[in-house]
Amino acid sequence: MKSIFKLSTKAVVVSAAFSAFTLGSAMAQSAPWHNMGRDATAAEVKAWDIDVRPDFKGLPAGAGSVSQGEAVWEVKCASCHGSFGESNEVFTPIIGGTTKKDIETGRVAALVEGATSTAPQKTTIMKVATLSTIWDYINRAMPWNAPKTLTTDEVYGVTAYLLSLAEIVPTDFTLTDKNIAEVQKRMPNRNGMVFYEPLWKANAKGDVKNVACMKDCAVDPKVHSFLPDFARDAHGNIQEQNRVIGPVRGADTTKPAPKGLAGSAAAAPAPVVVAARSASAGPDAKGMLNTNACTACHGLKSKIVGPGFNEIAAKYKGKADAETYLEGKIKAGGSGVWGAVPMPAQDQLTAADAKTLAKWIVEGAK
Repeated sequence: MKSIFKLSTKAVVVSAAFSAFTLGSAMAQSAPWHNMGRDATAAEVKAWDIDVRPDFKGLPAGAGSVSQGEAVWEVKCASCHGSFGESNEVFTPIIGGTTKKDIETGRVAALVEGATSTAPQKTTIMKVATLSTIWDYINRAMPWNAPKTLTTDEVYGVTAYLLSLAEIVPTDFTLTDKNIAEVQKRMPNRNGMVFYEPLWKANAKGDVKNVACMKDCAVDPKVHSFLPDFARDAHGNIQEQNRVIGPVRGADTTKPAPKGLAGSAAAAPAPVVVAARSASAGPDAKGMLNTNACTACHGLKSKIVGPGFNEIAAKYKGKADAETYLEGKIKAGGSGVWGAVPMPAQDQLTAADAKTLAKWIVEGAK
């Protein structure tokens, strides 16, 4: 009996080990990511690693003068921000609301609790504490219609121009990677950042002090983040507009708003089915609107910053030279036809792309 027991135990152990080995091998073979991808090369990592930290680590070598930055600004930035960074027609102002005293103290007096300000609203230069933030944002996100097209020296120049408008540097200044840390010491709100300790040192308690009701709550919570029906499709179908980085999270704005909370059966949207385009269908005009950020300023059916595409189509309907005229306006930009806010030149578009968009508008923008 003793020998039989030993043999049985050994058989069970061997059997279990073999089963585990077989299962592990099967899982390894069936894992969908098993043979996917490769290690990124050093050059690929370098191309993505473009962030600039507050201590200026990551800042590339370069230089740009105020006058050089002003030239770039007038061509690529002023249409949205105004010639002096003060415009409030498209975006909130960048420059304004700071004083020479703020530059000395490093704390914008108008932002101190209880203070009164003559500035109509808070500007970027009032709020931002680190110069690296301005440089980094311009480098990765501007111009709005063609991000990452500025050279390193142009980013230095544009940053220097903004600093000169705020009287942080003189008008004959040249900003470089060598002197930017010294300029940081003159930022008007460099001492304005507040360390909110409960957020970082929660001690397992969290930084939110209210008590959440989970059952038999007296108040029925309301969700207020829905767009009004008339505005849902103002920028085109958000779900079809692929972001450059990250997954698509947009709702299908061609359909009515969901009736329930996200995740519920009532709120589940129908899948978006995009019909395959045939080779004879030609370039996709609506796809160009999305990839070139046209719908950020122009609604399909209504004015946003500029006129809606249907309004443009109606204005030039029946005009013999409409397509040629619009093709030129799309490429060169301009102002005065639809108001004072100028449209920047769309240099990133090829002549063929501009022609496709002009033809789509003339044919009714549908």
